[in-house]
Amino acid sequence: MPSLAVPGAELFYESDGRASAPALLLIPAGIATLRMWDAQVEALAADHLVVRYDPRGFGATRHDPGVPFSNHADALAVLDHLGVERATLVGASRGGRIALDAALAAPDRISGLVAIGAEPSGSPELPRSDEEARRFDELERLDPAVDARRLVRSETTLWATGPLRLEHELDPHFVRRAHELNEPNIAHAADDGTIVPLEPPAFERLGDIRCPVLVMVGEHDVGSTRWHAEHLLEVLPDARGYSFADAAHLPTVERRDEFLRTLLDWLGERGL
Repeated sequence: MPSLAVPGAELFYESDGRASAPALLLIPAGIATLRMWDAQVEALAADHLVVRYDPRGFGATRHDPGVPFSNHADALAVLDHLGVERATLVGASRGGRIALDAALAAPDRISGLVAIGAEPSGSPELPRSDEEARRFDELERLDPAVDARRLVRSETTLWATGPLRLEHELDPHFVRRAHELNEPNIAHAADDGTIVPLEPPAFERLGDIRCPVLVMVGEHDVGSTRWHAEHLLEVLPDARGYSFADAAHLPTVERRDEFLRTLLDWLGERGL
């Protein structure tokens, strides 16, 4: 199992494809691990070096919660370790926030960026619908130190299903897979550690991101995430949007073929 030693952590990563091919760095959502990209890696690796890793506090990565760290610095460290000078970053949700931060911290290293259901660092708190407020209040009452399993399963249900859909109405294979992807994070539910934020945060300087960006979002995602997708399209200098008609926060899993097709088309059009 390959891992990269960085101060306070061992980052678990995988790579597929030719080292000389254009590089993609895949960063998972906060309700998943690098396994969320399993269905797309083979097709992407036909023409790319595909690198994916588990950030600290997720999956198979091990870390000391007492050591402060920067998520975007970890992402760049993975590229450094593999000798990748430039890459297109593909980040889902929390991974999309990390990708946006990395694009601002090291613009010369980033060829392109795909932000899937991403809210930039430093984003303002937005109002929620009554149903969203009720669901998030339920989550906030759960203590990870008391019942981490229940908390993680509840997070998956809210985000992967969406606040206005019901699990039993969805494809049972997708629902089962969504919970499988988040289950390894139960062990990390209380050990996020101290994250050193990007300063100034991304929200204040999104217009400085000059690389091409593909902004993707599910139409059943929470309202704030859909708002941020629209905001990214308004302020990013070179951005294109794509909405998944039948997905919430995990379109890469729920609509995996549609996601792969859209991503490959965009990469081809942009020469990435």
